[in-house]
Order: sequence, then C-alpha cells, then structure tokens
Amino acid sequence: MSSFVLVLHGHLPWVVHHGRWPHGEEWLHEAVAETWLPLLEALDEVHKRGARAPITVGLTPVLLEQLRHARFQDRFVPWLDARIERAHRDEDEFAGWGDAQLARVARDWQERLAQLKQRFVNLDGDIASAFGRLWEEGRIEVMGSAATHAYLPLLRTDASIRRQIESGLEVSERILGRRPTGFWLPECAFRPGGTWRPHVLSDEPEERPGLDELLADAGVRWTVVDAHLARGSRSEGILEAGAFSKVGWDQARSDAGRQWRSPLEPHRVSSLGTDRGVDVLVRHPQVSEQVWSSKVGYPGDGRYLEFHKRHGDAGLRYWRVSSVRAGLESKERYDPDPIPGAIYSHAQHFCAVVRGALQEHEASGRRGVLVAPFDAELFGHWWHEGPAFLLDVLLTLAADDELQVHTASEALEHAGVDKVVWLPEGSWGEGGDDRVWTGEGQNWMWEVAHRAEDRLAEMQGIEGLSESASEVLRLAERELLLLQASDWWFAISRGSAVDYASKRFAWHASAFDRLCDLAWDLHCGEEATSAQQALLAACREMDR
Repeated sequence: MSSFVLVLHGHLPWVVHHGRWPHGEEWLHEAVAETWLPLLEALDEVHKRGARAPITVGLTPVLLEQLRHARFQDRFVPWLDARIERAHRDEDEFAGWGDAQLARVARDWQERLAQLKQRFVNLDGDIASAFGRLWEEGRIEVMGSAATHAYLPLLRTDASIRRQIESGLEVSERILGRRPTGFWLPECAFRPGGTWRPHVLSDEPEERPGLDELLADAGVRWTVVDAHLARGSRSEGILEAGAFSKVGWDQARSDAGRQWRSPLEPHRVSSLGTDRGVDVLVRHPQVSEQVWSSKVGYPGDGRYLEFHKRHGDAGLRYWRVSSVRAGLESKERYDPDPIPGAIYSHAQHFCAVVRGALQEHEASGRRGVLVAPFDAELFGHWWHEGPAFLLDVLLTLAADDELQVHTASEALEHAGVDKVVWLPEGSWGEGGDDRVWTGEGQNWMWEVAHRAEDRLAEMQGIEGLSESASEVLRLAERELLLLQASDWWFAISRGSAVDYASKRFAWHASAFDRLCDLAWDLHCGEEATSAQQALLAACREMDR
C-alpha cells in the first residue's frame, strides 16, 4: 500500500526584542494565532474522531526558541485581548454604518480569538511542548533544521555548516526531548560534494563535502528535496537485502522498472557514490501546485478571506478574495456561509489528485511515497481557511483503504529505499537554483558573512583565550548564526521588509565584529569599556 506524507515546514526569523509592528514580534504573534494554534486544534480533532493521520512538522530551532521565550509567552495573551477589543470596536463601527454583514464577521472574530486565547491558556503558553507531546504519542514527527535557517550551500566554510546543523539539532533535542532524525534543508537547498567556488571575494576553487555527507555525520537519516533535483540525478548504486551494488550513471535510463528519478520514490543521496548518505523524499509537483500555484491554487478562490486587505493599520480582515485580479478597493465583503462547501470541494479534489498520482505509480508494481511539503504559515496565516482544509484532507485520506497517511520516517520504513543517486545543486526557490539569494543587491551581504566566518575561525584558533574572552567569543558565534539567516537575503530579494531585513543584518554584523574586538581586548589583558559592557548586555538580552 502506498503512502501519503504531509510535511509542514515552520520557520520564523528571530524577532523577539527586535521590533513590533509592522515588522517584528507581531509576526510571531500572528503566526501562533493563525497557524500554530489552529494546527494543534486540527490535529486534536483528527484524534477525537478516532482517525490516525500523522503529519511531519518542521519546527526550526529559532522558531522553537521563540515559542519558549518568556517575552512571547507573557505578551501573547495581552496581544489577543487587544485584538478581541479591536473586533468589538469594529462591530460597533460597522453597525453604525448599517453594515450587518461586516458586523457579523467582527463578532466571528471575537469568538474565534477568544477560543484561541483559551487554547493557549490551557497549554500553559507552551506550544513547543504541545508538539513534543504529539511527537511522543506518534501523532506527528518533528524535523530538525539549521539553527537559524541559513542558506547552507552558500556558507563559506564547512565549520559554519556543521555549526548550523549541530546547533539546530541540539536545540530541538533540548526543547522537544528527542533528537530529530529528519532535517529540513532551508529553502530545500542542496549542494553535492566536489569543487566549489565562492561567488564573492574570491573564485578560487575548493574541494568540499556535500550536504549529504555533513548531514550524515550529524546522524541525520532523511530530508526533503524538490522534484527537479530528482529529475537531474544520476544513478550510483542499488540497495538490495542490505547490500550495495555499484551501477553506471546511465542505469536510470535502462532500468525503468526501478522508477529512478520519480518523485514518488525515495532515494538515497551520496556524493561519494557509496551507500553512505541520507535518504531523500521528493516534493510531488502536481500535488503541491494545487495549493501553491497562483493560477490554480485553492487559496485564490474568490470565496476565501483576502489576506492583503485589513481594516486599519494592523487591523483584522473582513473582505474576501473576490478575484485574484481585483484591486484591494474592489474586494467584496467576506461571507462565512459558502466556506464549508468550498473547503469540502477543494479537499476532495486534493485527495483525488493524490489518489490518482499514487494509482498511476502503483501500475508499475511499486509502492509510491507521495510527499506534499508546504510552508506551514500558508495554512491559517496566508490562507485563513487552510487549517480547516487540512483537517478535511487528513480525515478523508485516513478513511481511504487504498493508501496510508504516514510520517516521513514511517513512509521510508514502509516503502524501503533501493536506489542510491547523486543530486545536483538546487533549491525550491525561483528558477530552482540560488538566484533568489545571490542577486547583485545581496552580494555585499555575502561579503560581510564570508568575512565573518573567516574571522571567527581565526579567533577560535587563538591559543590560551581567557574564560572571559571565550565567553564573549561564544556570544559572537551566536550573532554570526543570526547573521546567516536566509530571511534577510530573501526579504531584500523580494522587496518586502527591505528596511527591516537590512537593519537586522547590519545589527548582527556589527555586534559580531564588536564582540570579536572585545574578545581580543580581553585576551590582551584590557578591561571592557562602558560601551562594550552595554553591548554585552544588549546581546545577552536581545539575542538570547
């Protein structure tokens, strides 16, 4: 029997102590209210109905740290209370307009926000532990990830990549109580081993290990890649009865029965051409586009809540998509009545696409593993009705006798992996390569980041560092991790929150350099100045 694997990747850059609105802590509050609490609600409903439909959840370490942060836990309920009060004011305003439809939606907001508040209180504000319990119960599997969601293929040194991987896994284990065996590659970005050339500062070639090797060194067993990487793979070997047999690079063309390069087949990736590596699950493009596509994706249906139009600054949403081509001024009032029918129709269509793809694959005589990975915030935050859609999908597929809903690890164990391949470099970003993170407007950032990597390596090589200097250097290392977050490059590339991303990058770069200066001063026997002491206090508080 074939498997369906739903993967929801959750990530948010470090925003605690770094702004509120329009960019900053408000992002975290909205993500929790619109995605993470509703997702927990949907998973509870699946369980209450006696269905087993486990999903795979990616919780980046930097997101986990923020969910556990006292500042977030203390401020989230007051933020919800302010939203509830705003919905009350909106209702009075709409009633004054004589607009009964908008007043009704405002009352719905009041009720919904109160439900979310109660759920958060019932969890004692500890959302991370709630996911940890679901993992322990076998209702989800949690993936690890790079500590701050760095774009790993472009980091200057292997030490930086190892630091991102190992630090990330340690955070997940500390907060969730278990070390993940799966790993979400930020932006699904992969780089094989071999010759590598930096695209800034120098073009001197270097021989470097592949990400598959570095992940395997950290004990990671599997990850997820995009379909075009599987299509560009080359055959390296066959795994049968625990034995590895080397094959030629053209084996994929002559051995059609093994379904090389199929997105419905797990593969083992090895840059070395051996059986050592990590297993990869491949994103299914046709199934994924049912949600992702701007042309055919369900969130673009005119009945759903419009994301981009609010009532006032940072206000609530009261309008529907109407048409994806309509300007914000042309959006029509949101009507909750048609929504259950829309969700049911789209969920059933999605399930039919899943079944059809698996049935077509099964005609080859092989079990399929269909993987649908999405950014978690798409469901609830960007697409308000998304959690209800997921609930309908999971219940429908759980009742299907012709397939099984599995976590990623369950699917790999169920189907087995019998192919070893080499993968090319690429990502799930625009163009399938690095272009989103390497534009001309971002190269200066890579120059700063690469120099910082080199400087940290130089500082760590100093013998006899004092305890105080070593502590400061550890703080500098943390600032480098935060500096490396792919979010800053992405925001600048997309022209969204450019000012915020630039300021954040500059803050971490400056803090890193100044901390390295202080570590050197302490090593040389000097005392920290008042300005340096203020910097230490700020870094300890803002970037804890």
